[in-house]
Amino acid sequence: MVNRRGLLIGGGAATLVLGRVAWLGWRQMGSVADYEAAVATSRAVLPVAPEARDLIRYATLAPNGHNTQAWRFRPGTDHIAILPDMTRRTPVVDPDDHHVFVSLGCAAENLMLAAGASGRAGEIVFDPTADGSVLVRFGGGSGDQALLDAIPKRQSTRSDYDGSTVSAPDLALLAATSAVPGVDLVLVTDRAQMTRIADLVVAGNTVQIGDPAFVAELKHWLRFSPTAALQTNDGLFSVAGGNPALPEWLGPWLFGMAFTVKTETARYAEQIATSAGIAVFAGAKADPEHWVQVGRSCQRFALQATALGLKCAFVNQPVEVPGLRADLAALVGLPRRRPDIVMRFGRAAALPYSARRPVESVMI
Repeated sequence: MVNRRGLLIGGGAATLVLGRVAWLGWRQMGSVADYEAAVATSRAVLPVAPEARDLIRYATLAPNGHNTQAWRFRPGTDHIAILPDMTRRTPVVDPDDHHVFVSLGCAAENLMLAAGASGRAGEIVFDPTADGSVLVRFGGGSGDQALLDAIPKRQSTRSDYDGSTVSAPDLALLAATSAVPGVDLVLVTDRAQMTRIADLVVAGNTVQIGDPAFVAELKHWLRFSPTAALQTNDGLFSVAGGNPALPEWLGPWLFGMAFTVKTETARYAEQIATSAGIAVFAGAKADPEHWVQVGRSCQRFALQATALGLKCAFVNQPVEVPGLRADLAALVGLPRRRPDIVMRFGRAAALPYSARRPVESVMI
């Protein structure tokens, strides 16, 4: 039997050891400044005469679910193929790989705009025979300079916005810029309707938080320290979401304490209430080809928003939870359709950018 004196000595030693571990954790956490400097390299302005790797670098700045970057790029003589990387899929939140193909469309749009900078814009073609790849074929066209300039500046800004409205001409420009065949866009700026969409977002979030598999998958892609974020160059870094950097031993524990239905409900309700509007995108069909088109459309919307000084963030819970899709479709006037993407938009300060993997690691 351990006597009390031995227990106290042992407890004191354990406290010293834990204190040492904690101190080392903070020391090894890394610097946010170093993280931002490294990320800035991936977002450098496109060279005047871009090569294939430069075009691919711009393509990888596209949004993608959980920042998994589930894509691979194969350069050819007159094209670049973008293939889904199913080793980086998220089967719980995205069981039919919908988000994967939307992200391929976003990347293809970036790549085409980048190619247009040197007069090589051509066409984007979905190839269902090649594992669902997207071919960006070069031509002799030029791109939209404003959208091109917005590529390295665009981000998913997951914070409260300032509550200001967007003018009717700017809303019309957003709609016109994001027009892509096979995709419908509904812009919602009515406060009552936005609140009803917020209710669906909260309902979806509640379902997801209650699913242990969803929470486990999300945690797998969370990064809490600059060191961890730069080791993988992927995932959801806490600082990019407006939260502080933490040691990797502490971050998951605090996340488990804070990630509750109550806190997330309050957060999403406030974020949507301070947004200027919500954009809902729906493809004409629920298949990979149309999901790619949806990706192109929502990326053009996000880039035009960035060019106008606006921020965007995804609130996709009503499309990720199948039981809520019909309610959302009916609410925005698209009955019997599958809504694909939900984005809120408005004005806010920029947050630190998410990391991207080196171009060499995504080229094949």
